[in-house]
Amino acid sequence: MGEQQLADIASALYRLPLEGFVAARTAAAKAAAADAGRDLADAVRALPKPSAAAWAVNMLAVHRPDSLGELAKLGAAMRGAQEDLDAGALRALSQERRQLLTRVMGTAREVAEQQGRKVSAAVAAEVEATLRAATVDESAAAAVRSGRLLRVLSADGVDRVDLRDAVAVPRAPAQPVPRPDGGPPAGTRRASATPTRGVPEPAPPDSPSAVRSAEKPRLKAVGTKRPAPAPSAVERAEARLAEAEEAARSAAEEAEQRTADFDEAEAALTRLGDEARSLRARLKKVDEEFELARRRRESAAAQMQLAGRAAEKGQRAEVLARERVLRLRNTPD
Repeated sequence: MGEQQLADIASALYRLPLEGFVAARTAAAKAAAADAGRDLADAVRALPKPSAAAWAVNMLAVHRPDSLGELAKLGAAMRGAQEDLDAGALRALSQERRQLLTRVMGTAREVAEQQGRKVSAAVAAEVEATLRAATVDESAAAAVRSGRLLRVLSADGVDRVDLRDAVAVPRAPAQPVPRPDGGPPAGTRRASATPTRGVPEPAPPDSPSAVRSAEKPRLKAVGTKRPAPAPSAVERAEARLAEAEEAARSAAEEAEQRTADFDEAEAALTRLGDEARSLRARLKKVDEEFELARRRRESAAAQMQLAGRAAEKGQRAEVLARERVLRLRNTPD
């Protein structure tokens, strides 16, 4: 079974409307069984359906890759500032990230609606968390831009973003992350000698690479390191302060959004409660009108029966009178 062949099928499936994914996957598995055999068909059937938030991010990767490219470039710049412990640059880039995330979130909603699905407040929060993670971790940026994202990503500011089971066919080639200076993506200069790698898979917790990764700062610089003197205690403190300020601002924005969501839900509940009371009052009135109409119908039915009997009695009297007249006419004087 070819990894690239499976990746091509997966990419075609994950760009479809979410509601049609299962049916399309079934059809793709049948076609794969006929064309390439059972192994590929089984692999296609095993492709998971993405979450609603992951689907929205995939739609960005497919229809507006430029938006994700901007986030990737900004993330690379932020990692460089983190590596240099440049608190001023980190503050400025954090402000730029907030503005860019707001803009990209608007694009995500627009693209999702164009594909037939509205993004709810809960899904939007997950999409934003995923996009924020893409600015923190280069591997997360590659996962987001792959177009085969399966679940939400999150960054806690301490550990690397967990990418386990986050991308379908993770070893397939993924789009490279652009350099912050506008140059070619890291690693592309050796593309002719080294095959393109996909989204990196997480190393086992006890592996040497995982241990080495844990010993290093989480955010690595992109491009060639610039020699710099060891940062002073003040510079380190300022960098940590910038990170804390950014985390506090993000938490405040999240709390503000959740408060707005609560206010909106409470207003909707009040409005629906008023409508329910109005409908109950209307229903009571309709019930009363129905009961009155039922009684009128019963009364009219009784009157109709009485009138029918009277009409029958009158018809019999008319017949008797007519017969008497005929007898009298036929009787000689």
